[in-house]
Amino acid sequence: MHRQSVLILDYGSQYTQLIARRVRECQVYCEIAAGTLSLQDIKAAQPSAIILSGGPDSVYDPKSPKSDPGIFELGLPTLGICYGQQLMAQQLGGKVEPSNEREYGPAQLVVNERVGVLSRFLEGDISNVWMSHGDRLTALPDGFRVIGHSQNAPFAAIGNPDRRLYGLQLHPEVAHTERGREIIEAFLFDVAELRRDWTPGSFVDETVERIAERVGPDEHAICALSGGVDSAVAAVLTHRALGKRLTCIFVDNGVLREGEYERVQKAMRDDLGLHLIAIDARQRFLDKLAGVTDPERKRHIIGNLFIEIFEEESKKLGGATHLVQGTLYPDVIESVSVKGPSAVIKTHHNVGGLPERMHLKLIEPLRELFKDEVRAVGESMGMPKDVLWRQPFPGPGLAIRCLGEVTEERLRVLRRADAIVTQEIRAAGFYNKLWQAFAVLLPVRSVGVMGDDRTYEETCAVRAVESSDAMTADWARLPYDLLAKISSRLINEVKGINRVVYDISSKPPATIEWE
Repeated sequence: MHRQSVLILDYGSQYTQLIARRVRECQVYCEIAAGTLSLQDIKAAQPSAIILSGGPDSVYDPKSPKSDPGIFELGLPTLGICYGQQLMAQQLGGKVEPSNEREYGPAQLVVNERVGVLSRFLEGDISNVWMSHGDRLTALPDGFRVIGHSQNAPFAAIGNPDRRLYGLQLHPEVAHTERGREIIEAFLFDVAELRRDWTPGSFVDETVERIAERVGPDEHAICALSGGVDSAVAAVLTHRALGKRLTCIFVDNGVLREGEYERVQKAMRDDLGLHLIAIDARQRFLDKLAGVTDPERKRHIIGNLFIEIFEEESKKLGGATHLVQGTLYPDVIESVSVKGPSAVIKTHHNVGGLPERMHLKLIEPLRELFKDEVRAVGESMGMPKDVLWRQPFPGPGLAIRCLGEVTEERLRVLRRADAIVTQEIRAAGFYNKLWQAFAVLLPVRSVGVMGDDRTYEETCAVRAVESSDAMTADWARLPYDLLAKISSRLINEVKGINRVVYDISSKPPATIEWE
């Protein structure tokens, strides 16, 4: 770590990323590591403070994840949350047992003492909080005292002010804890005495300087540009450091949206000043996709052909030493979860094989950021909002929204339908409120009547979801009038569609994309 920072040790809580978000919202940098991180590695990270996350296990279970008890001898301000509180207490000589009166959900915290993490409360204050525990602390370690309690948790908040060690049975990071932000701020600023120095501007300055130091004056970098938010911001950051020594490669794979090929070139080359090479490879992709209906085969074909073309173009350039990727922090921390490996990244996103195959060194300027932070960094660099606030678009593009065989004619129908959905969503003021909204062309024909003629055409599904991170999503309750207008335009303006359905599936159990 290169600045003052908070190290969050993860013991498997579903809220660990939320803790990190809350800390960063306070403009303090933090990183997440496995709760079993060695003491040597913790010291090497040089954190300014430590937070122990919650987790699903019981600390008295021999198989439960444990930290090195030496972390409590480092003299660092430390906050244990739920499992983290119990682990801290147990390792320092306290006692944790199963509880006969469990607390799951809302509870009321009563403040015993205005100190430490509760320094922004008054003694006797009663505050609504969120609990999720089946075990309870029954004996405090030496030097600790109770600073807050609830009906079923007499040790809901404990502290050792002299050693700056605090524990909470409640979850201050969730929205249901009404004054959770104040608790986190009290730990960061009153207990740990940290500064608010994690800002988009400071990140840009540090990152540009770091890239410039890493890439030698005679070395060059290449970037696979998709036109999406992540790759665009990564490219602009790297361009600030390297200038013309960065070359961006944009491949038209034949399954882009309407006007996308021209729009990306204008935005990246003309508006942002990037050195961009655009490759029209539409026919190569469509030839390979001919007759293919299995979605995973589509993904592999597109991913492998992209790598093939990218390698060809980079060889033409010659002299490239580094590859720029738009890897984000959620991708990084999935690998440190104590719950085990995450789901396999889809082939079209996984260009991790390129550096080995092409002997390139990786530059991942966004690997410390969450999605909203990427947008904030882009805004601080003056990037256009229509680039930064674009909805996510899958790597295989329209190929996985064109169910069944991908043909030029079916892509024509889908492109027009998708453009209409986007136009109407924007016109109604919903575009920036939704995570994604798009059209899906189904290989399902049905009978219809248009004028006095019988039609037998395909079905278009409209998908619109609300989400904060795409891990879960709920279908959007769009106004009926808006859905009616979208349906009317699709059927009247797009030859090849005579029926429209609206997808009301949430994730889980469904996925956001259909394939």
